[in-house]
Amino acid sequence: MTVVLPEDYGLEGDEVYVTRDEASGDVTLSPRPTRNVWQDMFDEMDGYEVSDEDWEIFDAALREAREDSVPPDDRRIRELFLGDE
Repeated sequence: MTVVLPEDYGLEGDEVYVTRDEASGDVTLSPRPTRNVWQDMFDEMDGYEVSDEDWEIFDAALREAREDSVPPDDRRIRELFLGDE
């Protein structure tokens, strides 16, 4: 399908994302990114240093989340999630 937009509503690039709101039936056209946004994010993250203390905090929070999400009465599941602690 071809859609012709007034010049004021033009989008950059040759491709767009098309979405439809189920409730209202409205159709939205969004420009499709021409670059890899995931790679941009990883490139940005490469510039940040994570200290050992930060990793320890992260590991402790992850352990706590795992402990809270595993039923305490199922030993096999606990061993899968928590390993040999």
